[in-house]
Amino acid sequence: MAGYQTGELELLAPARNTDIGIAAIDCGADAVYMAGPRFGARQAAGNSMEDLERLCRYARRFGARIFVTLNTILYDSELDDAYSQLVAAQDAGADAVIVQDMAMVEMVRRSGGRITLPLHASTQCAIRTPEQARFYEDLGFSRLILERELSLEQIRAIREAVGCELEFFVHGALCVCYSGQCYMSEAITGRSANRGACAQACRALYDLEDGTGRTLVKNKALLSLKDFNLKDRLGDLAEAGITSFKIEGRLKNISYVRNVVRSYSMAMDRMIQDRRMDRMGTCARRTSYGTVSGGFTPDLDKTFNRGYTSLFIDGKRGKWSTYDSAKGMGEEIGTVSSVNPEKTSFRITPGKKWSADSRGNDAGGKAPLELHNGDGLSFVARNSEVVGFRADVCHGLEVRCKPVAGLYQGARLFRNVDAAFEKEVENDTPLREIGVTLEICIHENGGIFTMTASATSEDGRKAVKDFPAGDRQAANRGRMESIFAGQLSKSSGHYRFRPVLHLEDAHAIPFMSAASLNSIRREMASELDKAPCIAKPLMNRTMLLHSQRKHGIMPVHDVTYKSNVSNRLAEKTYGALGAHSIEKAFEIEHKRDAELMRMKYCIRYELGMCPKEKAVSKGSQDREGPSVPGVSGGRLFLANNGRRFPLLFDCGACEMAVLSDKR
Repeated sequence: MAGYQTGELELLAPARNTDIGIAAIDCGADAVYMAGPRFGARQAAGNSMEDLERLCRYARRFGARIFVTLNTILYDSELDDAYSQLVAAQDAGADAVIVQDMAMVEMVRRSGGRITLPLHASTQCAIRTPEQARFYEDLGFSRLILERELSLEQIRAIREAVGCELEFFVHGALCVCYSGQCYMSEAITGRSANRGACAQACRALYDLEDGTGRTLVKNKALLSLKDFNLKDRLGDLAEAGITSFKIEGRLKNISYVRNVVRSYSMAMDRMIQDRRMDRMGTCARRTSYGTVSGGFTPDLDKTFNRGYTSLFIDGKRGKWSTYDSAKGMGEEIGTVSSVNPEKTSFRITPGKKWSADSRGNDAGGKAPLELHNGDGLSFVARNSEVVGFRADVCHGLEVRCKPVAGLYQGARLFRNVDAAFEKEVENDTPLREIGVTLEICIHENGGIFTMTASATSEDGRKAVKDFPAGDRQAANRGRMESIFAGQLSKSSGHYRFRPVLHLEDAHAIPFMSAASLNSIRREMASELDKAPCIAKPLMNRTMLLHSQRKHGIMPVHDVTYKSNVSNRLAEKTYGALGAHSIEKAFEIEHKRDAELMRMKYCIRYELGMCPKEKAVSKGSQDREGPSVPGVSGGRLFLANNGRRFPLLFDCGACEMAVLSDKR
């Protein structure tokens, strides 16, 4: 291992805006990633520097960190603006910047020490081998955000190769293609995924055709994957060397972020309480401070999802795709048992998760299915379209609503919005507080009492202040001690105090009102606020950029379009590293023979047609998904809106590629 050693683990949450970022911190996030005004990989999630600064100030309360996404590829005309934004992010208080474009490396080098922000290599860099990892570490990146399709074994190999921090996605939407190397949107619409304008071609409906033009599968979301969910695998990831667990969703709403962050934060706390240790034998701990308590009970099944998968984490393939819909169907609640002729009401038979009737009277102790006015429901119509609608009025298992086209008896019904749960998430928010030990020393001199309060926060800040305590001795010592403990153990601001009382005279204690004790507690909170939370150190290799570079660190000498070189600075960086040839980014020059996507996902495997599984036709009868007859013509194509994209099956690498239709 390359000198790596840490027991600190981070839960990293997404934020579309400052309010969502604050909500994520309140629910237990150790860090938040958010875009500035431009150059984030989600065009619809930009924020002003004033908003970023406000989020940074709030994060400082708990020693949480803010990472700025500046991870699109850049054109020459944008380099000056990108540099200005990099400087502004640092001045606003950001802790690191997430980048993809190699021009950012050159900008930091040229800044002459003006920019000291650590650089994190975006998942758009598609890091999935030890050689790639060493390349970015040698350039000075302090953290690598790894490709999602890796197994634990592959993560361990990368961990052994580098000493920098490793970050890994654990929850949220999955791109079917290797990150940063999807050119489908650019090829079809001119909207580049590498510039934050993805048209989500992987969520579109396609026909699967063979070489003769015969349709094998009609109008299915053949490239759409389920959502990632590794909540129960955090310990395995930590032991493999992951230090930051990342939640996807910078376009998601505040309810989604609260629910997912709270769920994963609780899972991390349980893992740490179980004394799970990292590979160096160090006991794990969170990178920020504060304890989250109270609030709603999280439930990942009630948050937007397309069904969940652990993808390739165990090095095995599974059922990853969502054929019928790229939308979030929600949790399955049962089947439609009857529909009235006007289709303005219908009844539901609950699924196996719930009891057989609305009162929960069946054996087994299952909970009853409770429907609420305003619930969002969905089903797949007979024409394969997903239909969503709202339940206006619910009486037990009967639902009244506006006429729903295509609703039929026997339809599998899903709930994608639980109105009661959404209300709970909105109104019953958790409370995050910094623990403070408050030592109270009481002195008595000639009948006059004085008090010295000494506060020590869990992050190590200290505050000491003297207070007058009057000249009146409490008649009932035990009762007065109880009042001291009760009033001083409450919260003030974002601090939760734990008082420890010291008396010079074992028998004398002053009489103090609840109001005066509350005032002392508030003043000590104010004293602690005068110093920022002492954040745990963040790895920073930025100052090493180029100064300790190893010669010959290029993993390859021919830089292809997949390296996304779109400006002169990136080209210069690769050239200085010894690249023999440098192709321009696909966004600059469309290659006729380009792979528009390359992925671990394989349509042939999903449909039971994998030659390695020896299940070309027989297996399709045993697997979930569309049935597929024998293939004619030797090749397969994805057809959509008059365009026909060849599929390449690289069985040696166990990968599939979608090729340009202009070959």
